[in-house]
Amino acid sequence: MTDTRLDVLCIGNAIVDVIAATDDGFLAAEGLDKGAMRLIDAGEATRLYGRMGPGREISGGSAGNTAAGVAMLGGRAGFVGQVARDQLGDVYRHDITSLGIEFTTPASNGDVPTARSLVLVTPDAQRTMNTFLGAAQLLTRDSIDAAQVRDSAILYLEGYLWDPETPRAAMELAIDVAREAGRKVAFTLSDSFCVDRHRDGFNRLIDSGRLDILFANEAEIVSLTGEADFDAAVTAASKRVPLLVVTRGEHGAVALEGAERVQVAAEPVERIVDTTGAGDLFAAGFLTGHAKGRSNAEALRMGAIAAAEVISHYGARPEADLKALVEARLG
Repeated sequence: MTDTRLDVLCIGNAIVDVIAATDDGFLAAEGLDKGAMRLIDAGEATRLYGRMGPGREISGGSAGNTAAGVAMLGGRAGFVGQVARDQLGDVYRHDITSLGIEFTTPASNGDVPTARSLVLVTPDAQRTMNTFLGAAQLLTRDSIDAAQVRDSAILYLEGYLWDPETPRAAMELAIDVAREAGRKVAFTLSDSFCVDRHRDGFNRLIDSGRLDILFANEAEIVSLTGEADFDAAVTAASKRVPLLVVTRGEHGAVALEGAERVQVAAEPVERIVDTTGAGDLFAAGFLTGHAKGRSNAEALRMGAIAAAEVISHYGARPEADLKALVEARLG
């Protein structure tokens, strides 16, 4: 791949996760669908936070988690996202830059606070996310550093940020800059919730030929294509994007590029604790491998290794040495 200053530049919601253990009874009492993500306003964020048990504050956000994974795998990562000039904004900036990630987006002025996601984890390791987007949805076109985009081998965008119009315009600008510079553009559908809201927009983006890599999970790709089953969905989608990468949880993952189809099994995990960030870290492993010139099979294995590590503990940021894990298993 062309030599650049950054391997992967990620654009997404800058969110601080507040993670707390709970049970199915609490979810039922709150009327929450287990495993789903919903957007909430400031009032609901305050109310639900008051009802939750003790939590841990960990900088998160889908693309931010992916950037962290890339950096921990030895890749050169950058992140673009909007925080406010407040305590959580300072926490987020410190956490992400401490990993060596390039994060130069200025904090916003005004009364809208930094985004936070209240993540409720049940004993079966399913996470139910309640997200207040706050300042994250204020990302503007002016926040895009064209030189930074041009100097990144891969631009990676999260579907979660496609929801508000202002950051969507910023992402579309970044896509145009990357394509004009001959860089690769990767996009993740993020969640079935996002596909349901933006199916037409996502399909237009794919069919415009502006994406090089599309990430999805099994439910998302079936929902996007409208096909009856998984095999039909990946076959249909693979004809519309140069490289399609689909995760299947315990059943592993598959990559389709042209006539090539590669599948890997999930990495063994002694105990699944929290599935938060599994897809984000899978993307980090695959993108790092892809940027470093590894085969799709090896990149899938890197993704599976990173995902297995992050689901073995609470939080969406790795705790083990990902680079050492990959070297031990792949060389």
